Amino acid sequence: MGSNHAFHEAPLPLFFPAPAEDDTPLTAGTVRSGRGEKPPSYLADHRARLRDRFMQGGADALPDYELLELVLFRAIPRQDVKPLARRLLDHFGDFNRVVSAPPARLAEVSGVGPAVVQEFKIVEAAAQRLARSRVMHRPVLTSWDALLDYCHTAMAHREIEQFRVLYLDRKNVLIADEEQARGTVDHVPVYPREIMRRALELTASALILVHNHPSGDPTPSQADISMTARIVAAGEVMGITVHDHLIIGKSRELSFRSEGLL
Repeated sequence: MGSNHAFHEAPLPLFFPAPAEDDTPLTAGTVRSGRGEKPPSYLADHRARLRDRFMQGGADALPDYELLELVLFRAIPRQDVKPLARRLLDHFGDFNRVVSAPPARLAEVSGVGPAVVQEFKIVEAAAQRLARSRVMHRPVLTSWDALLDYCHTAMAHREIEQFRVLYLDRKNVLIADEEQARGTVDHVPVYPREIMRRALELTASALILVHNHPSGDPTPSQADISMTARIVAAGEVMGITVHDHLIIGKSRELSFRSEGLL
């Protein structure tokens, strides 16, 4: 039970980061303002209009590139950030993938420096904290949709595998959400003994296992299935129930229980 097993899927190519660039590069048609100077009036007007549209209609009123612009305004106060927003979307695909991307991957995009990375990581952390607050210390069965939303927010766009364990009390209230391990793009080590030891420390009565597939396809591998069976067997010895194992893909999740695998 204490051996090192792993969930994994087919290997994917790894990405190699490029050096970060300055947060405020000059681009064609733009003029860099000096420190303390106001941005050109057309930029100030554009930013004011965009902020007003957001306040009037919320995020649904804005396409992804304009929502990215709002975030970039804080990091790059005196430059047109629309070209950078477009580059980021071209590179990563959508708003969620941009703000969830690892700093090294963000730095591959021309115009992204430490200030931009910091703003994205603040947005990502805030989103995860809000989603987590909707499920912690609440009965899982009555907040299942919120739980799935949280798992997608926290894990769907990660480029390495992460394995989390949700610990429940005897009333199926979520009492702890902990990252048990993280690995590479297609492999994460899992230790059943450590999972059970932590469950006993928390006086948990049940578990939900969660891990992501960076490829986006939540189809379980044979290793996923066999490792789940080992954790279930370890739980039976300790009197701890494994309610489900969720695999989180880019746009959907797979439930072992729903698929008859548990």
